[in-house]
Amino acid sequence: MTKTDGIVITPLAERPALASRIYEIVGAWPAFVPHDPVAAALLGRVPEDFPHYCVVATDGDRVVARGLSAPFDAATTDGRTETPDRGWDQVLVWAFHDRHGGHSPTAVSALEITVDTGYLGRGLSYRMLAALRDAAARQGHDVLLAPVRPTAKHLEPRVPMADYIRRRRDDGLPTDPWLRVHVRAGGRIEKVAPASMTVSGSLAEWRQWTGLPFDSDGDLDVPGALVPVRCDTTHDRAVYVEPNVWIRHGTNRRAT
Repeated sequence: MTKTDGIVITPLAERPALASRIYEIVGAWPAFVPHDPVAAALLGRVPEDFPHYCVVATDGDRVVARGLSAPFDAATTDGRTETPDRGWDQVLVWAFHDRHGGHSPTAVSALEITVDTGYLGRGLSYRMLAALRDAAARQGHDVLLAPVRPTAKHLEPRVPMADYIRRRRDDGLPTDPWLRVHVRAGGRIEKVAPASMTVSGSLAEWRQWTGLPFDSDGDLDVPGALVPVRCDTTHDRAVYVEPNVWIRHGTNRRAT
């Protein structure tokens, strides 16, 4: 447990009663993101199935941030890697496959850090990242991986992610704020996960999620999307394939 400015960060396994409350947070995720089918099927089960890999922040009785991660086998199963191209979706599927198949985990990946919008700008995301690293260390892991969603990339959806992550400030840190948090925390940017999340829906669904007309074919810029969404009016479908950025963190196991 860590406590700063009245905010307490605790492994969820130590406060299981909060598992049902971690989604009370007012987040800033785009409305279409939860419609990734992997997220819809599996993410809500992570706090219950992997509580030792999750953390929760509270301010008094209020839940103000959550951090989720999950372990998976990246060493003994053929065809796997610690940093798959399908990123977030892939490691989440592997985590549950391994849990139910009895495979021992060799790696752990962060899945989400969400801070209540009323608590942004207080450095809480940095502290939640540190808490996830500590949680991984307590489970015997030397590394915490993270398929990171750069927070300012949506402002430039037509810029290739590989070009975007090479941008640096004068001090050598990434220009993107969330990538910068990870690098300042000791993380190392490894590569792009080109198909980390996928959201496919009818044009009516995309209109509902975004308020946009979705009445023309081709690549459409959508607020909150890191890359354009491909619209096909003939087949009444639009598909969003989101790239993320793999970052590797040491956990400093000896500190735990």
